[in-house]
Amino acid sequence: MPYETNSIFLKKAKAAMSQLEKSIYEPISLLAVTAWVTPEPVVYAERTSGQQIHLEPGDKWGDLWDCAWFHFGGMVPDSQAGSKIVLLIDVNGELCLVDHEGTPCQGLTNINSQFDYSLGLPGKRVVDFSPAAKGGEVINLWADGGCNDLFGNYRSGRLKEAVIAVCHEETRRLYYDFEVLIDLAEQLPETSIRKTRIYQCLYDAANQLSEINTDNVRRASERIAGELNKRGGDPSLTVSAIGHAHMDLAWLWPIRETVRKGARTFSTALYNMEKYPDYMFGASQPQLYQWMKEYYPKLYDKVKERIQEGRWEPQGAMWVEPDTNISGGEALVRQILYGKRFFKQEFGQEMKVLWLPDVFGYTGSLPQLLKKSGVDYMMTQKLSWSVYNTHPHHSFIWEGIDGTQVLTHLPPEDTYNSPAAPRSLVKIENSYLDRNVSENALMLFGIGDGGGGPGEEHLERLAREKNLLGVPPVIQEPSINFFQRLDKEASRFQTFKGELYLEKHQGTLTTQGRNKRYNRKMEKALRELEFAASLLWAAHGEAYPAARLEEIWKEVLLYQFHDILPGSSIARVYDESLERYAILLDEVHTMTKDTYKRIASMAGWSNQPVLFNSLPWDRQEWVEWNGNWHLVSVPAMGYRTLEKAEHEVSVVEGLMAGSRELENEKLKVMFDEDGSIVSVYDKLCGREALHSGTKANVFMIYHDDGDAWDFPHDYRETVAGAMTLVRSTAHIEGPQAVVRQEYRYGESILLQKIILTMGGSMVEFETEVDWRESGKMLRVSFPTSVSSDQVNCEIQFGYLKRPTTRNTLIEFAKDEICAHQYIDLSQPDYGVALLNDCKYGFSALHNVLDLNLLRSPAYPDPTADRAEHKFTYALYPHAGDFIQASVYRKGYELNTPMVVVEVIQADTAQHAPIQLIQVDNPYVMVEAVKKAEDSDHLIVRLYETAGTAAQGMISIGLDCLSIEEADLMENPIQVLQNNDSRAELHFAPFEIKTIRVQLA
Repeated sequence: MPYETNSIFLKKAKAAMSQLEKSIYEPISLLAVTAWVTPEPVVYAERTSGQQIHLEPGDKWGDLWDCAWFHFGGMVPDSQAGSKIVLLIDVNGELCLVDHEGTPCQGLTNINSQFDYSLGLPGKRVVDFSPAAKGGEVINLWADGGCNDLFGNYRSGRLKEAVIAVCHEETRRLYYDFEVLIDLAEQLPETSIRKTRIYQCLYDAANQLSEINTDNVRRASERIAGELNKRGGDPSLTVSAIGHAHMDLAWLWPIRETVRKGARTFSTALYNMEKYPDYMFGASQPQLYQWMKEYYPKLYDKVKERIQEGRWEPQGAMWVEPDTNISGGEALVRQILYGKRFFKQEFGQEMKVLWLPDVFGYTGSLPQLLKKSGVDYMMTQKLSWSVYNTHPHHSFIWEGIDGTQVLTHLPPEDTYNSPAAPRSLVKIENSYLDRNVSENALMLFGIGDGGGGPGEEHLERLAREKNLLGVPPVIQEPSINFFQRLDKEASRFQTFKGELYLEKHQGTLTTQGRNKRYNRKMEKALRELEFAASLLWAAHGEAYPAARLEEIWKEVLLYQFHDILPGSSIARVYDESLERYAILLDEVHTMTKDTYKRIASMAGWSNQPVLFNSLPWDRQEWVEWNGNWHLVSVPAMGYRTLEKAEHEVSVVEGLMAGSRELENEKLKVMFDEDGSIVSVYDKLCGREALHSGTKANVFMIYHDDGDAWDFPHDYRETVAGAMTLVRSTAHIEGPQAVVRQEYRYGESILLQKIILTMGGSMVEFETEVDWRESGKMLRVSFPTSVSSDQVNCEIQFGYLKRPTTRNTLIEFAKDEICAHQYIDLSQPDYGVALLNDCKYGFSALHNVLDLNLLRSPAYPDPTADRAEHKFTYALYPHAGDFIQASVYRKGYELNTPMVVVEVIQADTAQHAPIQLIQVDNPYVMVEAVKKAEDSDHLIVRLYETAGTAAQGMISIGLDCLSIEEADLMENPIQVLQNNDSRAELHFAPFEIKTIRVQLA
């Protein structure tokens, strides 16, 4: 007689497993449920302040984003004495159980929550009540609820389940035995003896389970125990597993809900640690911990205890998990500075791993920032999302634009939501691209994105997989232990140089343009304020606003989270961030002006305007004050009265503004009748900046049926039209020749001032758009006369050269690229740069520089960017290449206008104005000036901009006791000079240097 086939074995085993699952919990009575509903969260002490509703299963309690405090009451029947009693609760939303003091103790999630079910089931509905009830126990349970699932979806707002139930523990254990063995067998090849024997034992056990009862469950368990207890031999690969709950600080839910998600997730992790002694959990983002400290201090104390015990790993080195394409360089420094300081101060731990599992590409400046902050390792997995090309490694050495290297690991399962099942381990073993030189891989298990974290199922699987024959062995341990072992193999790993470009989500470089504009303005405003405050503190001994600056910085860093700044959150997130940005920017501007006024008054000046230049080079430019224009010169990082700074200009010469042309001493711009530009003639170089026969500054509109993250790669093939010129006027306005244009398309209006300034070398485009289109993308391009196979793109602390050709699939995939203040095409003798004050999405194809201005996707914010926008871009033709032309300076000048304040009354003690900092190398930029975090040192952050070795003298405009080089955490590295205000600096290409100055 032949044996049954494997397919029959498997079918019967799965049927038995399904019956086991249904038999684990036996409901015995309903819980009495009362809810007090409010539109926003209220604290435990006010839990009965909302609208009171008595609920039975099926009753509605709320709408999307409603909140409620629930009370669950009942009594364990006397008949269940000796039984294991649990509560089964599902409110079709998220729920956080609390103790009698209101401290979170367990999070629950509706079982129908959105999730990738191939990775597991997100629902958490089981509450352990008593391992062996006596009967008669009173149930008196409070919980804080949200009417949303893990992903911010509305799931009817109706009570689904609230019952007292018996848990049949032996059945529960057998269910997980079946699940692990079935999943293991399905991964093994058909020829595997191990597979066949697992199927046979499962088949035999299933035949014992025609009826689910205690005796049959015991016999079935005994039958499969042999296969479940078989162990592996010497491993070729060991998998390090750590519990994970990727927490988006805002995305498909508002920030306020993230605070409660944190409580639910953290309390669940603590709850499971009590049940599973091997369980290791990790969580990143100090911002999340800070919220727990503020809102749930007793929960936070319990987390600290587990951290000290070594069961909970603080992860990451940044304040949040930020976008690293758009965030400015100094902002990334502050992410690390505040992130590492928090973990050190709160937990006494030095963070060595950057934890960025989900950001949309990684700037080539990051390795240097990490190493100069004491961070040796990096973990991510997002590169697995690339559309066209597979990243060649999971373990590799990442080399940044300056040559700094950092050991990087991508978990080979390509997810941070691993189900921790046998299929996870087999995928890791089969997919690990560096398994020929590495015996170690990382697995992040749990439910994430909206929090939640590992559930019972993850930990039950891992308990059976420690050393299970057929899969690699698994160790639950901190990720730092894994990286330290991986480091021992690093000499065999390959090196990958440059940015880690994600071939997906390029739309996030443009979506939610107002938010991106505020981010740029805040970064620049904070730089200005810190310089002003440092000058007042250093020169005059007045208080430095360290505490308020830290608060503002941390809020700005929060909004750089990788689903806020990129534009991929719901509308409420941006309604709230835009409101806060406006308040913060106004406050920073006010603080800056008040500080500058104080400095000016201490110079003895009164009743006159004073100009401040925070950039490290002398500036000569036109400024407007009280309706009058003045040509002024202000020294590097210094200040002058308008009277002293002004140049006498008797007459404005060389300017012309006509309906079809603009002209100054250096440039002549010609327009077509449709408003486009057909010529930008460089009079000094005697050459045309635009390609002959083409049109520039045409506002092209493309069909865009993408979402906030992505737009069609072939958008050029789906032109919707161009904005139409309806009005154009020209005039001279002080030292400016101006053409004003008005364009329309559909319901949208674009107003633009095209400006040539006397003596200026740029064509500026000051733009206002009332954008009302849906499913459209607005772009503008400049076909240049420059031929180059590479485009120069400014990024944080340097630049990248990217291809303008599309010869390979890698080049094709990088059509949309990120740049900060400039993008430039240069030949050795000539170039053209496109500057901007708040845009990040570009394309450079052959000789065309293209700027992505606005999008209007429908998801997740159906109103995204349908609003009024302001932005400025500028075209800068230049002799020589972009280095010789100091294009980076033009970018900083466009983004950092000089500040003019009027001082009313002079201080009685007059102090001569000083230049706080001078640097004598034109390619060295001073990115930040601030007071040190923990001492009275002055901190100066500089970097080399040209990509070459450089040296220069830094001069401090005050007496100094010492000048030291420090790391990015402001720890001293070496003394450069004692009792001198000058020090020689030597830079490697793109090197960042932090200087610590002890003033006399």
